[in-house]
Amino acid sequence: MRRDNVDVTIIGAGPAGSVAAALLRQAGHSVLVLERQHFPRFSIGESLLPQSMAYLEEAGMLQAVVEAGFQYKNGAHFVWRDQVSSFDFRDKHSPGWGTTYQVERATFDALLIRCAADQGAEVRFGHTVLAMQPGPAPVLEVADEQAARYEVASRFVLDASGFGRVLPRLLELEAPTGLPPRAAIFSHVRDGLALDAFDRDKICIATHPERRDVWFWMIPLAGGRSSVGCVAQAAFFDGPEAEREARLRALIRAEPTLHRLIGDAPFVMPVRQISGYAANVARLHGAGYALLGNAGEFLDPVFSSGVTIALRSAHLAAAVLKRELGGAKVDWHAEYDAPLRRGIDTFRAFVERWYTGELQDIIYYPRQTPAIRRMISAVLAGYAWDESNPYVADPVRRLNVLHEMCVT
Repeated sequence: MRRDNVDVTIIGAGPAGSVAAALLRQAGHSVLVLERQHFPRFSIGESLLPQSMAYLEEAGMLQAVVEAGFQYKNGAHFVWRDQVSSFDFRDKHSPGWGTTYQVERATFDALLIRCAADQGAEVRFGHTVLAMQPGPAPVLEVADEQAARYEVASRFVLDASGFGRVLPRLLELEAPTGLPPRAAIFSHVRDGLALDAFDRDKICIATHPERRDVWFWMIPLAGGRSSVGCVAQAAFFDGPEAEREARLRALIRAEPTLHRLIGDAPFVMPVRQISGYAANVARLHGAGYALLGNAGEFLDPVFSSGVTIALRSAHLAAAVLKRELGGAKVDWHAEYDAPLRRGIDTFRAFVERWYTGELQDIIYYPRQTPAIRRMISAVLAGYAWDESNPYVADPVRRLNVLHEMCVT
């Protein structure tokens, strides 16, 4: 069987794989990216967070993203019944970017991997990883689209396969998430929004009028489109697949703000549903490999944290790996796993309290302290690793105390 040799093999050409590939190429390492699909391809996760911009800039991709014509984003607009609360991410506790973009992922992801290829990464689309031999010199077995098999020997493997979760499946790394199984039903609409009808520079997150554990998103995109969807525990969407479009339409009509903004605007792509997307692993690294982004852990889409966590993981892993490939002794747990999980745990504290309603009580509280509001805004903007923020350094206790203050 043919065997190719490379410094680093990356499984998956999504944002995490692309940024990791670019950062490693900047350090002079040979990089091979194996992607099962062909780009462009649809993906959910269209609303970026400002923290992401620093990683795109370091990976040499910022100019391409800025010039692509994506919808500008500067914050989030929350609505429940007659209550509203808007956060401007430029007004936040943490330093750094306060703006970003809302993107059609097919275009965005294709753009990023092209930037990585332009920096010298080799990308093979339509190639599927079948098996892995972990170890100091890991070997992957791969099949191309003609079912021809070959091997790739690397000094290290990064799994950026997203929801495909290649190495967690092959190496039996899956672990319980601790989160209830939820599902999302979604599509795109031609929204036709008047300029004064809604601030297109913000994502809209609306809570169901009768169910605080059910929420909607509306993400304005460039060209007069919006992504719209609903998230709930999976049983909430039970019913025949043939009725999926009618189900989403009825849900939009049930939420007053979305009904006003979208109403009966036509869906411009088939209504889709994904279930059981929350994921976790026993460890984020092992002999000769590390897991990036959704291949390791995915929480929930409510705060659009997925791409930010993916890019943070790529940035952290690339830094550790460059040192290891340079001959240094590294500690993947202390330098990658533990630091990455600290930010994920911050997001987890916010996600869990969103679904219990506690964070919603905080967000809609009418007498918010400006300093605390900026701290909350920073986390919502993706700065979940800035431990100068008390709601990052000690998120569970701080949120619990804050909620107690808001309801007494």
